[in-house]
Amino acid sequence: MKRFFSSGGRSYDPRNALVIAEIGTGHGGSLAKAKELVAAAAEAGADCAKFQCVFAEEIIHPNTGTVPLPGGPVPLYERFRALEEDEGFYASIEEYAESRGLLFLCTPFGLRSARLLKGIGCSLMKVASPELNHFLLLDELASYGLPTILSSGVSTAADIDRALGRFSRLPAYEGAGGAIGLALLHCVTAYPAPESDYNLRVLASLASLFGVPVGVSDHSLDPALIPALSVASGASIVEKHICLSRSDPGLDDPIALPPESFAAMVRAVRAAGKARPEDAIAGLASEYGPEKVESALGDGIKRLAPSEEANYRRTNRSLHATRAIRKGEVFDEASVSALRTEKVLRPGLDPELLPVLMGRRAMRDIASGEGIEWEDVGGRQA
Repeated sequence: MKRFFSSGGRSYDPRNALVIAEIGTGHGGSLAKAKELVAAAAEAGADCAKFQCVFAEEIIHPNTGTVPLPGGPVPLYERFRALEEDEGFYASIEEYAESRGLLFLCTPFGLRSARLLKGIGCSLMKVASPELNHFLLLDELASYGLPTILSSGVSTAADIDRALGRFSRLPAYEGAGGAIGLALLHCVTAYPAPESDYNLRVLASLASLFGVPVGVSDHSLDPALIPALSVASGASIVEKHICLSRSDPGLDDPIALPPESFAAMVRAVRAAGKARPEDAIAGLASEYGPEKVESALGDGIKRLAPSEEANYRRTNRSLHATRAIRKGEVFDEASVSALRTEKVLRPGLDPELLPVLMGRRAMRDIASGEGIEWEDVGGRQA
């Protein structure tokens, strides 16, 4: 059997896509609900249960303010703080997921969460789209030598290339056609994401350009169209949010699939995997209409989707002042961090420039939380 992605001794046939149930933070800090969601994912036919390991200060600044999300405006820093859990919480979920026959996958957002996950023995890592340019995190994960999946929403081909390049020395990587340790998920960073924005023909382009297995992380509302069409277009991995009910209070629950809908999605993915691609596409065109299917397939050119263009450089990471910095002060690790900007604060310099910034003096006062721009940066300390 040709392997495309290996983890923990398991291999997956490209004809039988790896289905990831994205639970995220939908547990709300309740271990009992986390296990209930894992059980629902297993019963719905998922292969993997995915969570998010959240520490607020690794993601955004307290001055980020209110962020519009599927369930309405949310004071995101405070919500993230309420979702912080310790090592034991994630270890318990990992043990339970594996007892249900699922892979355990979790997304870290910084060095603290990455090291927590490594400490509990995670065998598989995931990078969320906004962290595709969080180079400190990518270098940390690359040093672990573990299979890693990277989402590529709100990103350009150049962004993807830079991110994958940080993993060039990953021990598990053997190249296309063999057991490899990197995979790339095409994603549209909008909640919900319009089916017409998915441009699924880009999967073949990404696989050819970067030489890694590709899949889709789907934020659209329909249970079957994008997941099944992505498999017919070459996806080896399908990730979609799961919830117990769309009326639950989780950040992503309004766009997640309840268990019965998730099970329908799995059935559609399996059917598409067994059919010839052209037959699967024809079947979906018959069900959804040729125009809708063609719109979702797109032209295969990698670009920012219309629904996510406004998020570029705001959802992604940039360099921000973690405290008020006075003119003449020296930039150091205690005063600068790579954070998501979101809607209120101004974006800063690219995180790749963090080593350049260290040791230089501020040319003007910078408010706590604001992005650091070139105009703020002076010479090095004498």
